[in-house]
Amino acid sequence: MFLSSWFFKHCPYPEEKQRKELSIELGLEPMQIKFWFQNKRTQMKTQQERIENAILKAENERLGAENNRYKEALINATCPNCGGSAAHGEMSLDDELLKIENARLRIEIERISEVAAKYASKPVTSLYSNPSSQNNNNISGGNCGAQSGMGGEMNGGSDLLRSFPASADSDKLLIVELAVAAMEELTKLAHVGDPLWVPTNNHTQTLNEDEYKRTFPIGIGPKPIGLRSEASRESIVVFMNHLKLVDILMAVMSAEFHVPSPLVPTRENYFVRYCKQQPDGAWAVVDVSLDNLQPPAISRSRRRPSGCLIQELPNGYSKVTWIEHVEVDDRAVHNMYRPLVSSGLAFGAKRWLAALDRQCQRIASSMATNIPPGDFCVSLDVHTVVTSPEGRKSMLKLAERMVNSYCTGVGASTANAWTTLSATGCEDVRVMTRKSVDDPGRPLGIVLSAATSFWLPVPPRRVFDFFRDLNSRSGWDILTNGGVIQEMAHITNGRDPGNSVSLLRVNSANPSQNNMLILQESYTDATGSYLVYAPVDIAAMNIVMSGGDPDYIPLLPSGFAILPDGRGPGVLDVGSGGSLLTVAFQILVDSAPTAKISLDSVATVTSLIKCSVERIKVAFAGDINPRM
Repeated sequence: MFLSSWFFKHCPYPEEKQRKELSIELGLEPMQIKFWFQNKRTQMKTQQERIENAILKAENERLGAENNRYKEALINATCPNCGGSAAHGEMSLDDELLKIENARLRIEIERISEVAAKYASKPVTSLYSNPSSQNNNNISGGNCGAQSGMGGEMNGGSDLLRSFPASADSDKLLIVELAVAAMEELTKLAHVGDPLWVPTNNHTQTLNEDEYKRTFPIGIGPKPIGLRSEASRESIVVFMNHLKLVDILMAVMSAEFHVPSPLVPTRENYFVRYCKQQPDGAWAVVDVSLDNLQPPAISRSRRRPSGCLIQELPNGYSKVTWIEHVEVDDRAVHNMYRPLVSSGLAFGAKRWLAALDRQCQRIASSMATNIPPGDFCVSLDVHTVVTSPEGRKSMLKLAERMVNSYCTGVGASTANAWTTLSATGCEDVRVMTRKSVDDPGRPLGIVLSAATSFWLPVPPRRVFDFFRDLNSRSGWDILTNGGVIQEMAHITNGRDPGNSVSLLRVNSANPSQNNMLILQESYTDATGSYLVYAPVDIAAMNIVMSGGDPDYIPLLPSGFAILPDGRGPGVLDVGSGGSLLTVAFQILVDSAPTAKISLDSVATVTSLIKCSVERIKVAFAGDINPRM
């Protein structure tokens, strides 16, 4: 118990001299060291035997079922001449074949048993199954995380530890051991209250670090120098089946942890994810960093056992308790965002649950068969409108891709294709570029993305409502060029009235601009708000609204991310305090992918975003009372 698996991994059979040196270093008797390594080897062998027993049991069940099919075929056999039951004497050939097959199966079982006997330190093999099936354990992993605090791309799998093809056999055993220990810690963290968890004034719970060290003296090792601990716990009820939630969470993820601002560095982790059904029927999903296996390029951030407990409720609802426990070097965070990050609202449990709840609402909206009150569509000079379920689903899918594209354009990371320009002539604006060649979701050519963040002494909800107001849009939206905005389609996308997807038409004095449409999504949750929009073509939107595939509609999104400033007693109340506003644009500067980035293009996009910021500040110039 007093040694970590690191020692065992690198030296499972220490010599007497090594044991003496280790005993001096740890202040223990050499015999204690010797007995620990003996016990550790026994534990590893026992653990491996349990895994192999499960594999053999499954194989025996399969062989038994196959044997029963042969017996049933023998009993129900009929005579090919008269159609009656075949006499035993007439089945000599089939009987002989059955004996041969049974002998072959016995040889196969013996071969597997011999392999199992030698299986210590061998790769762990297929034990994975869908959480909704009989098996109740699953491990996956990789370079994982979440955009906007929630899962990114999800892809299924079939094998235990299949995400670690490059790992050594001993690494796989360590991963299993670490995942099991993390699951034990997570379930205890989910059920234990005070003094381990301390309530705060912000209606959330934070971890008592001293009590945590006493409760879990070993864990995954001491906190590295220079890292700060963040730990929070939160619960919520969401409208989604508990097994569906497990399916979503256990899919291999390819994303990151980030705040929608260029002033907060992206957090990247390399961790394993493990799920297990609890004795009471609930499901637990846990993440834990793989420090010894992570690539050297990974940033200084690691996840201690974090994840959620999912409990089934009536009528398709689930109760989710989320625990987020990380250690991170956040010294590169801008001072303006430090209160928000320190509060836990930027990366904590509340952010995860808010994103999870929002995703559940989105899925429910896309699956709705009855059109909710308030949803409508004005004809776009075609016969098809968005009142069909297929049209709603297609339009929501397009809007979701637009928002994801906006988020990747705000924060630079190793997972996206943006390249940050080092010298733009404006320190307040970060400009990135990417070449779009074979991406049907983006226009062909060179795209620039510009983003900046600043503080407003206005409550976040008021800022959100200001951007949603069509009457005030001409005051900040340069794209509309002063034209009158008409909402052509509206789809409700959540419980809050502000959560919706809209299709806007710009009625401009210039007839050539009257064909321009704007796809827009706005949503707000307990941690912040967004309003993202992109110009779209009428012909393309007719295809989408009739239920066509939206993946080939090119989009260049722009928009706003509105977060609370993290100051004052209402830090977790998005309707009070000041706001941290991020403005971001994506612009096509050249339709040739091989073109060079000119300084004029950079200057143009920088001037555009600075002009928009000035317009917004002027619009809120009279709002000096943060409680308005």
